[in-house]
Amino acid sequence: MGGKYRITGDAYPRMRRPRNRRRLVLAGVGAVAALGLAGWGTLQLIDVFTGGDKSAAAADHKRDCPTAKPSAAPAKALPKPASIKVNVYNATTRSGLAKDAAAELKKRGFTIGEVGNASKEYDKKVPGTGVLLGAPAAKNGSFPVLGAQLTGAVEKTDTRKTAEVDLILGAKFKAFSTPQQATAAVAALTKPAPAPSPSC
Repeated sequence: MGGKYRITGDAYPRMRRPRNRRRLVLAGVGAVAALGLAGWGTLQLIDVFTGGDKSAAAADHKRDCPTAKPSAAPAKALPKPASIKVNVYNATTRSGLAKDAAAELKKRGFTIGEVGNASKEYDKKVPGTGVLLGAPAAKNGSFPVLGAQLTGAVEKTDTRKTAEVDLILGAKFKAFSTPQQATAAVAALTKPAPAPSPSC
């Protein structure tokens, strides 16, 4: 064009808008965030359907928990019947009961001491099957072995210094446990106690 509308110089008017860089950067960040959320959601779904990484959790638990020793607690040592001296007393109205009971205990290997009627303190005053009477040390020794022969016997201690034990037969006494039952009861007492499991 000529005249007053003639364009001079080397600068030309821009025919398009300048690019907005900030908008492009925000769009890129948004896309990365969206991809990250999608990936995280996919992993969560995989964990839900597969149960997660159980092996890793078990390994962490095993590492934090102390290892239990397989060894069991030592067994309780009980005396043999031959080393237990038993005095047998009858606190019932049945005659000859102490003698018969002493003979049966002797067959089972016990050493028999005195045999006769119970003292006034216990005569006709034992309503159960019997009473085991001895020194305090007998509770962890002679009582469990002798008590295995007579179910329901009551254990009592006195101030005696000797190791012998009194068996006072009561009104409900009918018969001793069978030898098999008594042996099983003693065996159960001598089994090693299992080691405690870790609390974690």
